[in-house]
Amino acid sequence: MDWLIPAVGLLGAGLLAGFAGGVFGIGGGFVVVPALLLMLPLLGGDHAQYAHVAIGTSAATIIVTSIRSVMSHNKRGAVDFEILKSWAPWIVLGDGVGVLLASHVDGKMLTMIFATGVLLMSLHFLLPRIGDKSLTDQMPSGVLRMGIAGGLGTFSSLLGIGGGTIAIMVMTLCGRPIHRAVGTASGVGTLIAIPSAIGFAIIGLREHGLPWGSLGFVNLPATAAIASMSILTAPLGVAAAHSLPPSVLKRVFGVYLIVIAVVMFRNALKV
Repeated sequence: MDWLIPAVGLLGAGLLAGFAGGVFGIGGGFVVVPALLLMLPLLGGDHAQYAHVAIGTSAATIIVTSIRSVMSHNKRGAVDFEILKSWAPWIVLGDGVGVLLASHVDGKMLTMIFATGVLLMSLHFLLPRIGDKSLTDQMPSGVLRMGIAGGLGTFSSLLGIGGGTIAIMVMTLCGRPIHRAVGTASGVGTLIAIPSAIGFAIIGLREHGLPWGSLGFVNLPATAAIASMSILTAPLGVAAAHSLPPSVLKRVFGVYLIVIAVVMFRNALKV
């Protein structure tokens, strides 16, 4: 019966991650990483490895969640594939950089970076003067696009998230409607998650003290449990997102980020 608590916890995290991914255009990493940090000790292994395994496993689950979300958003005409195509090469390149950096950063530092980034991002959605402001009606191009997309890939792969939050901020600042930004951000998660999951699996292959069922820094049982549930609830989240007024959707997301930041700061003290 030792498997019952982690199984229930991970299945529940999958349900919530799928719904959150659909609502907010994220891969669900903001839900999955904290849940994994709580559940991984029940699967054994060295405490010092949990943050890296949580992030690598989160990336693997995002592959499923983000693909399911982008399919549902696309049915509503809310995905801008031209943005995804132009950002893809730089996101993937940034992914590689992030995975390499992750192998040299300890678990506590990763968790603190995660929490700080989430807290700062919440301001964009909670403060009307910031969240409702549009700087331009043109998406970044050239060197600026390369820097933003590359940085997005690096930051997201370091934290095990789909990068939707940053992508949504950029798109809304460039005059894109929040619902279209959310739909397109779902696709960003796929671009980030695939190379990230592969990278974390590879760099963790020679590590010792990993939890049971891990392939490098990707825990396969946890991935299967979370992904199997997220694929069910992602379409429900998409439907909920498109039923909310833009201003409400932004504020709800901002509150959600603050809650997650507090949880992650608490976890950082325990890593």
